[in-house]
Amino acid sequence: MAEIKKGARVTGADRDKLAAKLVKEYEKGASIRSLAESTGRSYGFVHRVLSESDVTLRGRGGATRGAKT
Repeated sequence: MAEIKKGARVTGADRDKLAAKLVKEYEKGASIRSLAESTGRSYGFVHRVLSESDVTLRGRGGATRGAKT
């Protein structure tokens, strides 16, 4: 796939190809932030593309505020 300029609108077949790549990497364990950085797109763009692709997004992770035992 040709390099997409930062801030350029991504539509049609290019968007479908990028979405497939993002879904594949996300399902392998990559974070949205790392995908955004590697593609030169924003966090919001990657999040939206994954959501549009019907991907089940993971939780934020980190410590949870459960009951102390």
